[in-house]
Amino acid sequence: MEETAVMEAKATLRYSRISARKVKIVADLIRGKNVDEALAIVKFTPKAASSIIEKLLKSAIANAENNHGMKHENLYVAEIFANQGPTLKRIRPAAKGSAVRIRKRTSHITVVLREN
Repeated sequence: MEETAVMEAKATLRYSRISARKVKIVADLIRGKNVDEALAIVKFTPKAASSIIEKLLKSAIANAENNHGMKHENLYVAEIFANQGPTLKRIRPAAKGSAVRIRKRTSHITVVLREN
């Protein structure tokens, strides 16, 4: 059995100030798509995470072309996932002298591109 080395390029954004739940909605739209199609989908998706993912996808494409010598036409989004990062905890005053905790969630987003 011969194993062929699969070329892949990666881009990771850590500690992004958006919850992983919101990012996963946009990530599911572009998983498995060609990079040009994925960029078009992200550009016209009216979600907060779409601008973050667009920038990250462009970074992954640049990594593929410059660091690994891959062709832009052959690239597709092999993997994209968002994991939960640390949560920033803040306190807000509430009724009757009590306090409510506000959770400002962060996420780690990773995009992996491969050639077909």
